[in-house]
Amino acid sequence: MTPSLERLIAKLSSLPGIGRKSAGRLAYHIVSMDQSQVDEIAKALTDAKRSLKLCEICQNYSETPVCSVCSSEKRDKSVICVVEDPRSVTAIEELREFSGTYHVLHGVISPMDGITPEHLKIKELLARLSGTGVTEVIVATNPSVEGEATGLYIAKLLKPFGIKVTRLAYGLPVGATLEYADLITLSKAFEGRTPV
Repeated sequence: MTPSLERLIAKLSSLPGIGRKSAGRLAYHIVSMDQSQVDEIAKALTDAKRSLKLCEICQNYSETPVCSVCSSEKRDKSVICVVEDPRSVTAIEELREFSGTYHVLHGVISPMDGITPEHLKIKELLARLSGTGVTEVIVATNPSVEGEATGLYIAKLLKPFGIKVTRLAYGLPVGATLEYADLITLSKAFEGRTPV
């Protein structure tokens, strides 16, 4: 293998979710493409990195100082959905059921990884709450130990504001079988049960 191909594979495998074999497949595919196609990919990467910045309000990626969600007159500004990362915003938006706004933390509290609350966009969230008419904050962090800890930390911080803090419900997915559910999922399903 040539040094340049080895470097390309190493760089691709440093991306999340891309192992060495996948990186190798991608690298071989890239080098077999027309030069114009490779240039377009390189330009798209460079343009995205240069043009994307954080929205001044919600901290989601945006090409303008204030993103389209925060600047929309149609969004309910009294409800903020707090998520771990921009991908979560995309997932919720695909539902087309949430009409509030977002706040992106860019991570979760994880002492084992050296990530403390100061590393997250929590102070920006608190700054949004003073005199803005926010009545509810929905904590929509992932149902992991770190996500739960981050949610509890945020709920504790918001208590003095007198704002309703809710958490997304957890439980069994539609079509799931009880015997295959893990203990945490089953436990959360019992906690979040609703009247029939």
